[in-house]
Amino acid sequence: MRNSQLEIKPINVPMTKETVLSLKIGDTVAITGRIITGRDKLHKFLFSKKPAKEQIPFDLEGTILYHCGPIVRETPGGFVFVAGGPTTSMRVEMYEYRVISEYGIRGVMGKGGMGKQTLKALKENGCVYLNTIGGAAVYLADKVRGVAGVWKLEEFGMTEAMWVLDVQDFPAVVTMDAYGRSLHDEIRKHSLVEFEKLLGLR
Repeated sequence: MRNSQLEIKPINVPMTKETVLSLKIGDTVAITGRIITGRDKLHKFLFSKKPAKEQIPFDLEGTILYHCGPIVRETPGGFVFVAGGPTTSMRVEMYEYRVISEYGIRGVMGKGGMGKQTLKALKENGCVYLNTIGGAAVYLADKVRGVAGVWKLEEFGMTEAMWVLDVQDFPAVVTMDAYGRSLHDEIRKHSLVEFEKLLGLR
């Protein structure tokens, strides 16, 4: 009898290139380790200002950049992560290829996938795109074990700052891999074929 249980691959961050190359589109992963968040303002800053890695107060080598505008509460004991679902990744498509190439990240995570420019950068640099659950901001926040730091909070504001998060068993699916494959593109092509069949065009 076939085992129908979904296989979940545990992934530790920082990731190595070898780990990245072991992942294929369709793989379901559970991420444990230190990741960072970044939305439009941070991407634009990293792209146009191109700060040297040593100017950034956190080590980005091997980490995952999460497209997320979180809600974070400041308490006497430190920051508490309240909610943090993924934002649409295509909004930073024009910046991502350089961020991947220059800052040593091994994963990009958000929702909806990204374009050909990012897909090319994933392949050239050994990086993957991870799609996580939209509409589940509080559930995903439960996977954040702590806030390790923040950068550009006063300048960019809460949702646009770079938050450094310690996560455990954070769920995602590899939808763009380091071999130039995109699950988003494959689903679009398959859907078009089925739609044309319905119309009698095939």
